[in-house]
Amino acid sequence: MSALAGLRRFLDAPPDEPRCELCAAPLGSGHTHAVDLDARGLLCVCTACRLLLAGRGAAARGRYRAVPERHRRLPDLTLTAGQWEELGIPVRFCFVFRNSRLGEYVALYPSPAGATEATVPAAAWERSVAAGDVADDVEALLVRRRGDLVERHLVPVDACYRLVARVRTHWEGFDGGERVRAETDAFFADLEVREGGGAR
Repeated sequence: MSALAGLRRFLDAPPDEPRCELCAAPLGSGHTHAVDLDARGLLCVCTACRLLLAGRGAAARGRYRAVPERHRRLPDLTLTAGQWEELGIPVRFCFVFRNSRLGEYVALYPSPAGATEATVPAAAWERSVAAGDVADDVEALLVRRRGDLVERHLVPVDACYRLVARVRTHWEGFDGGERVRAETDAFFADLEVREGGGAR
């Protein structure tokens, strides 16, 4: 797409219409996301920009990476309370992705203030929980502890931030309250549907 064509699409769009954060094209009713590796943030992008970023070799060349759409349930794990504590995760669930610029794992969990970051010891994570085919920066392993069982879901990183938004919006009191628990359960139920049941 030429710069002139992109500018024309920007000028033709209504002023309040959401636009692609890379080329300014109108986004319409649905859109996808890309990760800005330098700013460590998500961008709303149009289909054309997403296809360009998802092309062969695109991820290695620039600062932006298209967020894929795959959702997959991975086999559950059995971890003792001590093994969970060794991971340094202070809550029941979180999502973890590998930041390629830092060369390390980053763990985030929902809180009333948004996504709170925690340090994950790489050796402990790789020994007990990590999956080998999670794409750096754009996919995450969403884990939820239920007693000694740990659910693992391979998800697009933007799905995790939708969970963060749900928790932040509905948080009440010290521990989040019943509404947050209901919203969290609904989110994981939706994942099950998208995964088609997945592995157990």
